Amino acid sequence: MGDVVVIGAGIAGIQAALDIADHGIHVHLIEREPSIGGHMAQLDKTFPTNDCSMCILSPKMTDVKRHPLITIHTCAEVEKIEGEVGHFLVTVKKYPRYVDESACNGCGDCVLVCPVEVYNRFDAGLGVRKAIYKPHPQSVPDIVIKDQEHCIECGLCYDVCGLDAIKRKDEEKIIMIDASSIVISTGYTIFDACSKTQFGYQVLPDVITSLELERMINSSGPTGGKIRRLSDGAVPKTVVFIQCVGSRDMTINRPYCSCVCCMQAIKNAILIKEKNPKTDVIICYMDIRSYGKGYEEYYERAKGMGIRFLRGMPSDVLADRNGMIMQVENSETSEVLVLHPDLVVLSVGIGPAENTGQIAERFKIPLEETGFFKPVHDAVDTVTTLRPGIYVAGTATAPRDIPDSVASGGSAAMRAYIDAVRTRSV
Repeated sequence: MGDVVVIGAGIAGIQAALDIADHGIHVHLIEREPSIGGHMAQLDKTFPTNDCSMCILSPKMTDVKRHPLITIHTCAEVEKIEGEVGHFLVTVKKYPRYVDESACNGCGDCVLVCPVEVYNRFDAGLGVRKAIYKPHPQSVPDIVIKDQEHCIECGLCYDVCGLDAIKRKDEEKIIMIDASSIVISTGYTIFDACSKTQFGYQVLPDVITSLELERMINSSGPTGGKIRRLSDGAVPKTVVFIQCVGSRDMTINRPYCSCVCCMQAIKNAILIKEKNPKTDVIICYMDIRSYGKGYEEYYERAKGMGIRFLRGMPSDVLADRNGMIMQVENSETSEVLVLHPDLVVLSVGIGPAENTGQIAERFKIPLEETGFFKPVHDAVDTVTTLRPGIYVAGTATAPRDIPDSVASGGSAAMRAYIDAVRTRSV
């Protein structure tokens, strides 16, 4: 009794877990993926400083792994929460990894001999992975997972593993946890750009999403940090960003701003310019929202590098004999421009995590009309829910950038800590 459960191990969940554990409370960190880290692990740099994303995240992941008061449950989901504040009974389903977590040392010998390759979701589909794999080099825990759906049971991984850590059979496990309070930090999902058919995503090979560009720019990504056209592997001479794809759009019930898209586009435009100074970079936008500390200066820096900002939204991206063509009206000058980009990047918006509705129903927590968790008050108290003892953090309640997600995780952590202390004192 007196433990805290944190559901979701992105940057907000990691921060919440560390803050609670540093105050002497045991934390169970539940993550459905094979590694903690969330979306931040996919990024190359962070704005507005262009610091390495993993240089910030990886030490926190390591701190979580080494902390004596944090228990990590990966490949796991919360199925049920019963009870009330101070006396929750949390039912966790742990899915089979087909690897002995206590024996595997993450050497990767099994990955090298595996003959099966499938699309890598961590690389946004641009790269491939093996049927037995680690999501990325800095995974925590630093062990492999076997994808039983695609495994052909060739037996090579069993033969090469000197620790006999790979299992031929594995089963789901149910874990019961007594908890005083709960923090939900289940993160977000990105908008499916296929829904905006006018932009030709997955029809035209050189139309990609902002997440795919992130993996392309990342030196540990599928292209080794090189920005290339997917159609022919050539360096693009002109790159056009289209903003607000899946944000501020009443036609698809997404009226809200996704908070990070403008700055993410500016960041990636700067990185493209740094890698290939001769590349012409254009950002088509409705409004540039650079609201945070140092963000406006970052915006001005981009303009100083020669990145063009075009206030207008293109109607269509079409194929022509030379590649692609798009027409856009500059709403500041009323001039209609015809662009011929080599690469189009769709700045896709942020939406609720896929299982948000299921969690809300199971835990009896209300949702906003947009599908995010509803806190008690959007301005005064953004972490407390209507169910006492359950708190929400990070992008579970609204789109947020990394600094705001960290702050939100810390706020939820202190609320959960207070509940745990009260329980212990009773």
